[in-house]
Amino acid sequence: MIRIVIADDHPVVRAGLHALLDGADGITVVGEATTPEDAVSLAAALHPDLVLMDLQFGQHSTGADATRRIRATDSAPYVLVLTNYDSDGDILSAVEAGASGYLLKDAPPGELLAAVRAAAAGESALAPAVAGRLMARMRAPRTSLSARELDVLRLVADGASNTRIAEQLHITEATVKSHLVHVFTKLGVSSRTAAVSQARSIGAIR
Repeated sequence: MIRIVIADDHPVVRAGLHALLDGADGITVVGEATTPEDAVSLAAALHPDLVLMDLQFGQHSTGADATRRIRATDSAPYVLVLTNYDSDGDILSAVEAGASGYLLKDAPPGELLAAVRAAAAGESALAPAVAGRLMARMRAPRTSLSARELDVLRLVADGASNTRIAEQLHITEATVKSHLVHVFTKLGVSSRTAAVSQARSIGAIR
């Protein structure tokens, strides 16, 4: 029996996933989390085989943050990301955090169930579009930004100053500036505005 914790802040989404998963052979939902912190706590308390994780919870902590913390524990459950977002930054942050799979919420029920079973068995479970994006990144490494560079760039896109970015990411302002220099070089731009525009045009950030 595959024991699952659902982590999503939308009640309707959780209810739909719960009904679908609990009605499938060999799968049972043992808990529901509404925040990244809840997901980490339930994963530790309930010892599920798999956490089905959203990425955005409407707060500073994200599903990728929770995934990293869950996967760092002893006897950690696998994590399958189920989200609306397919930007390079979202995909990369989830995969680097240790997610076994990445699926979009518009996936058909059969595809979701197959991904759940694959991820719970320790196999990779990537939506075709997501797999394609990762392959494209591998073919064009010069334009590939690291997960931390993407974190910085997303905050730049939100209008954050270097000081604010440093506070948010718990790094120094000098490190923020260093990341931005690398971003500008990789994207072939010379300003924050141009970097955000170029990153959006190539699908690196939303």
